[in-house]
Amino acid sequence: MEAERPPLRVGIAGSGNIGTDLMLKVERAKGLALAGVAGIDPDSDGLALAARRGHYATPGGLATMLDQVDGVDLVFDATSARAHAEHARLLAERDVKSVDLTPAALGPAVIPAVNLRERLGEPDVNLVTCGAQATVPIIAAIADTAPVSYAEIVSTISARSAGPGTRQNIDEFTQTTARALQTVGGAERSKAIILLNPADPPIVMRNTVFADVGGADLDEITAAVEARVAEVSAYVPGYRLTAPLLVKDGTVTVLLEVTGAGDYLPEYAGNLDIMTSAAIRVAQQFAETEVAA
Repeated sequence: MEAERPPLRVGIAGSGNIGTDLMLKVERAKGLALAGVAGIDPDSDGLALAARRGHYATPGGLATMLDQVDGVDLVFDATSARAHAEHARLLAERDVKSVDLTPAALGPAVIPAVNLRERLGEPDVNLVTCGAQATVPIIAAIADTAPVSYAEIVSTISARSAGPGTRQNIDEFTQTTARALQTVGGAERSKAIILLNPADPPIVMRNTVFADVGGADLDEITAAVEARVAEVSAYVPGYRLTAPLLVKDGTVTVLLEVTGAGDYLPEYAGNLDIMTSAAIRVAQQFAETEVAA
């Protein structure tokens, strides 16, 4: 009888909200084991929680973790675009896979429900933005059934779930998301908008997707979109349609929302949860591929 393959050992660079949420997701993810958490703030709540839960935790940064922990197969980078440039180099030297949750975008854009399998051989993949993770699967599903001459998305998130990085990089968010609608989603032209809603109590992430498709078959598009939503919700349980698809003058409108799992981040922070959930899906698919190999 063939021995069971050991789980994929993953490390986390970054001990803030994203890194800490990833830690809790890794703990329960099938096929994954947490090798350690690396931060740079010795007073970080995330590092303290990792230590309390029995994990390796260091404030010495990623280089220290890689020097002290053996057998790391993959690292989630939840730090910053500037830091990721150095982290990508360190990981490449050690032949360790990298899943980039920063805006660095050094590696190819990956949306698990759309193009993950074709990108599994890449050493460093980028998860783009929360808006892209939520809306590119819809545009890609529509584009599979009819040419999308123009795609436009509006992502509305709670102001409380928008950290300094999001606020300082709004232009980059919109440009990167719009680009992914074309390069991964298949739209000919595109535009992305993000809105920060200060409502109290906070709203969950809401997304409106517009796709110009001319005289395409609505039933066929609806079936494709519903199948893609089911695929995304398999790894992001709070991802769902909020209304039937609408069509007027050749434009399809799709309404979505994303509620977080509530691991470390609040449930209204679906914009952050979809990123960490996508990261876990990438790692699990990589682990499954390694087993199959």
